[in-house]
Amino acid sequence: MSVINFAYTAPVNPSGASPVLDEAQVWAGLKRKVRRAYEFVPIITGCEVISEEGTTVVREATFQGRPSPVREVCEHYEPSRIDFRQPDGAVISNIVSRGSDDALHMTYVFEVRRPDLGEGSEEATDFKREFSKMAKVAVEGSIETIRRLVKEGEI
Repeated sequence: MSVINFAYTAPVNPSGASPVLDEAQVWAGLKRKVRRAYEFVPIITGCEVISEEGTTVVREATFQGRPSPVREVCEHYEPSRIDFRQPDGAVISNIVSRGSDDALHMTYVFEVRRPDLGEGSEEATDFKREFSKMAKVAVEGSIETIRRLVKEGEI
């Protein structure tokens, strides 16, 4: 069994980005992502909120190529982090932070469990390399989706 940990960070407002997003808008976007994941993650084709209590939302997300939805427990830590916990023990954290220049950044941290991959195997290394590319697309795509929703007046 391989447990693969990695993260990807991108600036929320790189040079030339318009509109410039503030922390409240980014947080609103991440909260929306919990309920409408398909707007942010192309491989998620459906998302249904099962329950909500306080800062915890339980949802079922349908992933392209998977026969059944995945139940995720989404914990909100306003205004900086949402953790998505899956039944197999995987955890994905979406984090909003500030750098030394006070600029906003978004980081996704992944703890992926793959019982089919041997620890330290070539297959595990290949998986991490490919998944890292997807993480870049996920972070940058989420920022652009939030920016689009702000432009459209949805956030």
